[in-house]
Amino acid sequence: MLKTYTAKYTRIPSGYMGQLIEWPEVITEGKSLDDCRELLQDAVQEMMAAYRQQKKEIPTGGALIEQIPVET
Repeated sequence: MLKTYTAKYTRIPSGYMGQLIEWPEVITEGKSLDDCRELLQDAVQEMMAAYRQQKKEIPTGGALIEQIPVET
């Protein structure tokens, strides 16, 4: 079964931080955006395996992210 999660990437001094919106415990850092994407894929696979082993419910994906303009 294919699940889709929403990733958020933030520029940090050492590169990028990646985190899943629907599953905030899945978080990682990479030197480049591509590196961070790869590491986030690995992190979510590892977290899924850990949740299955512990018989915990895996969060569903499919969040919708929208930017809202605000005048300042």
